[in-house]
Amino acid sequence: MDTTNHSSSSHHNTHKQKKKKLHTPEVKFRFDLDLCSKKKDLISAISLYEFALSNSIRLTQHHFNSLLYICSNSVTDPSTKSSAIECGFRIFNQMVSNNVEPNEATITAVARLAGAKNDGDLAFELVKSMGTKYKGVVPRLRTYGPAVFCFCRNGEADKAYEVDEHMGFMGIRPEEDELAALLKVSVEKRKEEKVYEYFHKLRGTLSCVRESTAEIIESWFGGEVASEVGLVNWDVRQVEEAVLRNGGGWHGQGWLGRGNWVVHRSNINLGGCCSSCGEQLVCVDIDREDTEKFVQSVASLAMERERQSNFKEFQDWLEEHSEYEAIIDGANVGLYQQNFADGGFSISQVDAVMKELYKQSKTWPLVVLHNKRLRTLLQNDLNRELIEKWMDQGVLYGTPNGSNDDWYWLYAAVKLKCLLVTNDEMRDHIFELLGSSFFLKWKERHQVRYISVKGNLQLQMPPSYSLVIQESKKGSWHVPLAGDGVDESSRTWICITRPVSNESFNEVPERTEDSEIGQFPCNCYLSNSCDSNNNIMTNNGLNGASDCTQICHHRPITITGKRKNRSPSPSRLNP
Repeated sequence: MDTTNHSSSSHHNTHKQKKKKLHTPEVKFRFDLDLCSKKKDLISAISLYEFALSNSIRLTQHHFNSLLYICSNSVTDPSTKSSAIECGFRIFNQMVSNNVEPNEATITAVARLAGAKNDGDLAFELVKSMGTKYKGVVPRLRTYGPAVFCFCRNGEADKAYEVDEHMGFMGIRPEEDELAALLKVSVEKRKEEKVYEYFHKLRGTLSCVRESTAEIIESWFGGEVASEVGLVNWDVRQVEEAVLRNGGGWHGQGWLGRGNWVVHRSNINLGGCCSSCGEQLVCVDIDREDTEKFVQSVASLAMERERQSNFKEFQDWLEEHSEYEAIIDGANVGLYQQNFADGGFSISQVDAVMKELYKQSKTWPLVVLHNKRLRTLLQNDLNRELIEKWMDQGVLYGTPNGSNDDWYWLYAAVKLKCLLVTNDEMRDHIFELLGSSFFLKWKERHQVRYISVKGNLQLQMPPSYSLVIQESKKGSWHVPLAGDGVDESSRTWICITRPVSNESFNEVPERTEDSEIGQFPCNCYLSNSCDSNNNIMTNNGLNGASDCTQICHHRPITITGKRKNRSPSPSRLNP
């Protein structure tokens, strides 16, 4: 038997079958429709649709969605808008008639068609039908957009707020486009409470705003209504408490003061001071509620993975030794740049970091180091002397054998709301287990990194201020604008103040010992002043100052008050 001819014949038959399949009306329709979708060719797509109906080609969900996608994208062109809307709804009705189940992409496309014909009610009804008529179909932010933008464009503020409320119920957070539209309609309708609400939603969602959003914000503060609304005699302590509870940077108590707002485009210097009003911006932390959730999450996971008795012992010990203002990841610091032939754990690097922290805060940090490593270090007499000194001072905690010291230093830093010295990016599996959206914000506020400069470790403290919209306890606002690759000292901010309110603002009495914001002095000392030109500031009624401690109203202070006498660290080592 000639196997070569047989093989050739078989290959030829297979090729013919494939070629025949490619030329079936269904396959050709799918191919041509995908091409129309790629080119966004409405006219050809409508012709294909009519061809499919006349030739009884069975239309699937994919076919209908492709047609609706083309129609919804064609509404932006005035020459095709009318036919796109008419044809789009005809296609959707046919889809329903054919009992083809719609999905999220279907509803989104039809909602866009409804928005294009200025029917916000229909666009919103389509979204709501996903939880009733089309159960199991879950909306996305893009599904809500047509209704939001249509209502806002038409000045139907209350209906727009209803859509926003529905989004919240579904666990969907609006982004800048939606928030800007909601803010704008609130400004236009003179709804000061809603303006305040959406201003805060912008603060909680974005790092900085686009120019178009900035113009909406400026239009509000330059208007008559804004000058007339606000508390005249507010409870200063209540506002202060709200700032502390929220992690700094905002209070959420409403507009403060009365009178015209002064709006400037400004810059913030490296120390965090506004070059226009001289106010000190802050590094915004996670709020008390999120902090407590974070503490509980770390503790719960640690208890699952560590020997419970060991970690519980650490928790109890930390309750009795809560005065630390910084925690050092000892292994991370000691092993830094030690990957060379004679390299090993450098206890001198840990000591240098400890001394630098003490120099800045006059408080010794806590070093967390694994017990196994401590035993090795104690074999060297020079190391032994230093380690025993740390233990006597109560500034060293040796984690037990078999433990993961990451849990210990992370828990201590979160529990004590203090700084954490480590170059660890905290991306390992134990940190992934936390899965909290506020972890990155916590790291920004609390993590201290270090670099080696000519053999000496230098600390890189957390930024002196956060790149977010900030609301001060005096009622002023600072809004950062977006910019590609902008140097932070040249970034444009909107500075919004009420001079009358600022002059009448009574400073709050000095903090009590249980204050929670900050542990180390603010980074303004880096520039030794608070204006963008490194000059001592005297504007806005502020007297000249030798450093920024006199004009930075949010200068952080210690959380611990008077220093307690420490008991020695728990001795696990039997030297």
